Amino acid sequence: MAQNAVYLPEEFLAQMRAAMPTHLSFDDFIAACQRPLRRSIRVNTLKITVADFLQLVAPYRWQLTPVPWCEEGFWIEREDEDDLPLGSTAEHLSGLFYIQEASSMLPVAALFADGQMPKRVMDVAAAPGSKTTQIAARMGNEGGILANEYSASRVKVLHANISRCGISNVALTHFDGRVFGAALPECFDAILLDAPCSGEGVVRKDPDALKNWSPESNAEIAVTQHELIDSAFHALRPGGTLVYSTCTLNRQENEEVVNGLLARYPQAVEVLPLGSLFPQASEALTEEGFLHVFPQIFDCEGFFVARLRKTAAIDPLPAPGYKVGKFPFTPLKTRESAAVIAAAAAVGLQWTADHTLWQRDKEIWLFPQALEALFGKVRFSRIGIRLAETHNKG
Repeated sequence: MAQNAVYLPEEFLAQMRAAMPTHLSFDDFIAACQRPLRRSIRVNTLKITVADFLQLVAPYRWQLTPVPWCEEGFWIEREDEDDLPLGSTAEHLSGLFYIQEASSMLPVAALFADGQMPKRVMDVAAAPGSKTTQIAARMGNEGGILANEYSASRVKVLHANISRCGISNVALTHFDGRVFGAALPECFDAILLDAPCSGEGVVRKDPDALKNWSPESNAEIAVTQHELIDSAFHALRPGGTLVYSTCTLNRQENEEVVNGLLARYPQAVEVLPLGSLFPQASEALTEEGFLHVFPQIFDCEGFFVARLRKTAAIDPLPAPGYKVGKFPFTPLKTRESAAVIAAAAAVGLQWTADHTLWQRDKEIWLFPQALEALFGKVRFSRIGIRLAETHNKG
């Protein structure tokens, strides 16, 4: 296999050598960083079952190898990649699968590891949407997801991917993730914080990812990560699950961020070990019970995942100093709702009982009921599906 000309700073290599567990080879780490990344996809089970998808693509002679931590995930090899890029296939454009790096499927696998189905979930740093769409598929489009993205341009990409995948239980926001602990205290059953990071694990995809790497930059990023995880923890209800993840490899942005939270709230948080998340997970397990995935372990990108449970309520943060404004929608009246539901059913359109109808002027919208508790507390960039418009007779 051809090798990438990967830039690996000497100081970074020294850090990795010191951090590498004794059962792993540093030479194998270097070799893995220089190999091109295997491509992978995740079947969108909101639109097609895995079995039906495999039958559909069988004539294409794609070589699909299962990803052990995601039943819908596959590494993919294609002979016709030069003729038709994977992202241009009809199956991708119609939302039957999502092009997603295999290791980035780990955080959502961890979020749902106990088999429980949360009602209200937040994805703090959601764009471009791989994990949000994975969460929605696991929830079967039920409940509600608040998908936040700080970058305005990336919100548009996030919305496009959510629409392509046929998702109806997501609301989008555009905020610094550090606001949610104060704005939405103890509102969520589960939270994914896939934190902005130094990206040390992505060199197989981007050989120049570490061109601007420095210990000073890592330290600055870690400060933000501490603030983000603290905010997310305040937004999590007691009994809820918080998954913290990054695509970087240093302990400062990973173990130390999580351990900092544990130190600040020792009576309110516990680690949920991930050693049994999938076969061979123990090969990446840290002594704390986190997964620290070096690229040579599973031949994928480097990644870090920690899973925590909030065991008790904590003191709230000061209320935010801004005003959200009145929510611009009102619930549709019972008689009018019945008429809309009947009209929709007549053309084959249905939705689950945990979606409700709302009205703004003449527009009729469908919203996830699980997010109604957030109305008036946070400003949404996008929410719901516009179903219809009302018109006067005559």
